[in-house]
Amino acid sequence: MSSDPSRGSTPKYHRILLKLSGEALIGSGAYGIDPEVLGSIADGVIAASSLGIQMGIVVGGGNIFRGLSASAHGMDRSTADYVGMLATIMNAVSLSDALEKRGATTRVLSAIEISQLAEPYIRRRAIRHLEKGRICIFAAGTGNPFFTTDTAAALRAVEIGAEILLKATKVDGVYDKDPAKHKDARKYHRVSFTEALKNDLRVMDATAFALCRDNNMNIAVFAMNDSGNISQVICGADVGTLITSDTEQTRFSEV
Repeated sequence: MSSDPSRGSTPKYHRILLKLSGEALIGSGAYGIDPEVLGSIADGVIAASSLGIQMGIVVGGGNIFRGLSASAHGMDRSTADYVGMLATIMNAVSLSDALEKRGATTRVLSAIEISQLAEPYIRRRAIRHLEKGRICIFAAGTGNPFFTTDTAAALRAVEIGAEILLKATKVDGVYDKDPAKHKDARKYHRVSFTEALKNDLRVMDATAFALCRDNNMNIAVFAMNDSGNISQVICGADVGTLITSDTEQTRFSEV
């Protein structure tokens, strides 16, 4: 897939929410943030934003700290989740810096108070920033333990009135079985929420998925290995998998 954002450059959406996993920032390392990978992601976000759309971003913290894994090794779950929220703030501030150096105007809005680094998350303020063309990066999840950044992404998407939630992952879409283990795995081009639940596709955690389903928030799942994919998805290109509330028949991608 070409990363040229000029190909098919008419945006299909006006306001979107992009969910980035923390692991997307690691690169070839075992943990942390790879500056080169961060720069590539920032380039993709800038190209998408230049299409004239309003963009919110939720970034995970798994490249630095995973609350669930830590709690499994004896740490109190609430404490572990709050540490994980701090990890998302580190990633959000780093992404903001990379975007600002490329000429974008950003705002980091945190669900927990950390005034030296971010504004407090206030829904109306976030929407106002978006309307002024600023890229809003939502940090610290929902501000509550026991909720994932997937749930935070679904919640923020609904709150800001996004038209679609874009989930950038390491995999190029949603498959009927694990493509790393099964050579005959088939990728969905389009699948309904009902079918995804029926086949236990695990696009997101159950809370996030239910929130999107109940609010008719379509989800596009695609690979982040090409930063140009963000623009392509926004322009309606056949990239990745679309999970939709429509009752249209499920379709698999052609090989």
